[in-house]
Amino acid sequence: MSELCLEFENLTLGYSGHPAVHHLSGSVACGGLTAVVGANGSGKSTLMKGIAGILKPLGGRCKARYRRLAYLPQQSEVDRSFPARVIDLVSLGFWQRHGLLGRPTAADREELATVLETVGLTGFEKRPLDSLSGGQFQRALFARAMLQNADLILLDEPFNAVDTRTMKDLVALIKQWGAEDRAVLCVLHDHSLVREHFPQTMLLAREVIAWGPTKEALTAENLLRARQFQEAWDEKAPWCEPGPPKADGGISADIEKVRAHV
Repeated sequence: MSELCLEFENLTLGYSGHPAVHHLSGSVACGGLTAVVGANGSGKSTLMKGIAGILKPLGGRCKARYRRLAYLPQQSEVDRSFPARVIDLVSLGFWQRHGLLGRPTAADREELATVLETVGLTGFEKRPLDSLSGGQFQRALFARAMLQNADLILLDEPFNAVDTRTMKDLVALIKQWGAEDRAVLCVLHDHSLVREHFPQTMLLAREVIAWGPTKEALTAENLLRARQFQEAWDEKAPWCEPGPPKADGGISADIEKVRAHV
């Protein structure tokens, strides 16, 4: 059995007292690729922020068993108008080693050149961030993550605004991370991409609809259940409580009821 990297114990996350992820329990193993899928508003990005420590739990806890974490937010959450260059952004990957004010060593500069070459950005070191295409900017974010040498890597929609070639290159990097015994959680919308490259899938609709081998999680029945959640919240809704245990860990419960409404 693989060593655990992350454990959730009845974790509930949300904003202003409104839960966006309900009563999540389970674990993530080291050396695995897990896709996090679901409709808009289903709690995917909220979960990433909770794991990264940006968002404090409303209940339960997220227990870390890793030493270093790398988090790539959605591009829309990054201010690219800030007057910085590619080398400035990528070099932030060294901060866990030297602090934000630490000077890079000769070995660091050599490593920096290597990761820029790996992501196809050699020669872009002095380019302003606001001059990059979406794909080039995403490559720079991946280069920064590579320098962080993290045990757990969180990727929130990493393939938005990138072309097919860039996507293939970044998928190859993600699979390499998995082979290096790192845990990767990746928010995705493309189910065909998930089925091809990610062995494990968590299907969210504010609560876990299915979590396990991708072939078992992304069934038509589970996807239908996930699509039936309501995105809007009710200001007068009472605090949620954990429901009774569902068969098969919640993966296949109530499927017959769903089929009756199809």
